[in-house]
Amino acid sequence: MRMRPRSIRARDTLVAAVLAVLVFGLTAAGIDTAVRGATKADLLSEVQVDARRASGGVRDGTLATPIPDDTGGRILVQVVGPGGHVLDSTPAAAGREPVSTLWPDRNMRVRDFTECRGGWPGADCRVVEAIRATTAPDSVVVYASESLPSYLVNGLLEGLLSGGVLLLAAIVAWITWHVVGRTLGPVEAIRAQLAEISASDLSRRVPEPPGQDEIAQLARTANATLARLEAAVGRQRQFASDASHELRTPIAGLRANLEDASMHPEDNDLRAVVDSALRDTDRLESIVADLLLLARIGTGGTAAQESIDLSALAGAEVGRRTFALKIDTELACGVTVRGVRMQLVRLLGNLLDNAERYADERVEVEVTRAGGQALLTVTDDGAGIAPADRERVFERFTRLDTARSRGAGGTGLGLAIAREIAEAHGGTLRVEDRDHGTRFALRLPLSAPEE
Repeated sequence: MRMRPRSIRARDTLVAAVLAVLVFGLTAAGIDTAVRGATKADLLSEVQVDARRASGGVRDGTLATPIPDDTGGRILVQVVGPGGHVLDSTPAAAGREPVSTLWPDRNMRVRDFTECRGGWPGADCRVVEAIRATTAPDSVVVYASESLPSYLVNGLLEGLLSGGVLLLAAIVAWITWHVVGRTLGPVEAIRAQLAEISASDLSRRVPEPPGQDEIAQLARTANATLARLEAAVGRQRQFASDASHELRTPIAGLRANLEDASMHPEDNDLRAVVDSALRDTDRLESIVADLLLLARIGTGGTAAQESIDLSALAGAEVGRRTFALKIDTELACGVTVRGVRMQLVRLLGNLLDNAERYADERVEVEVTRAGGQALLTVTDDGAGIAPADRERVFERFTRLDTARSRGAGGTGLGLAIAREIAEAHGGTLRVEDRDHGTRFALRLPLSAPEE
């Protein structure tokens, strides 16, 4: 089972700390190597001068006894015979054992090395140069050595570098913890707000931080999703409310007629009862079909869209109807939109039904281009709609003529369905100003006609 922090903040902090240890650790190793190399190179260059001076004095017989020392005892110089006996040395090396037992051979007369004696932490480590004075078998060896600084021997340098690595890693972890915490603060606010949102109250929104970064985009996407969810739940509630409200009346009427006919069959005309029941059944069927259509429109179903000549569609719909009124058409050529044909046919049919119902003598249908959009208008010469009611007519089951009975009209969903279809196709449907009568204007995005 993998063990890792559950919090993104803790994981990021841990990763940053590990990376910091690796990076600073490699840097510290490089510094340690560089310091050791530079220090040893400096010490070696110093001992080489004294060792080669003493070696030259041995060869030409001019080396004084004791060997002169101008370093204050820092550099020890010894001349050692083949038996390991110290023959001459600087005053500081007098009475000491040879600094090394390494004996250069005739093929490699000069050897540079580091030798330590004693145990840690009190070890004595020295940089040594050993020079065989001649190639003769009994040649003496000159040793010159200088002690390494204690911080290179007792681990102090590594300890300081390790402490620096840990300190820098801790600083990086602290900075990462606070930066990630501030970065994820809006995410926590979004999470807390989402946790408080319930199905009974979808109107609340998550806070949107300023800017265009990923968190701001997340907040805007979450709010857009909540808005769509609220609209979907609203449509569901509206459907339930509309169904329960509008279906109750015809069902109650149908039940009353049937109960009356059942209780008093001799006082009822069976034919009239059946006709009334059929009318109520037809109304129920129309309401249910319209409500189901409203529930499906704009939900991203599988209905295939196609390029549609809006003028041809309007001409065909007008041509297949029989109007009791005069109807005029003005249809421009090549006005092409993209949409679901059956839904657009239903939209136009609802507008024509409404116009025919309220017109006095004539209805006008026009299709043209306007403002880079397809424009379809259906105009009647009836009483018109007051400006205050021009949005209400698109609400479900709204009837402005309260004197008219329900049976004489439609289901009260025609214009609501028409607007839903228009908006699902990226368009608009509005009532426009007119001196006399009513004009419904449908605007849809134009589509390039197919070859």
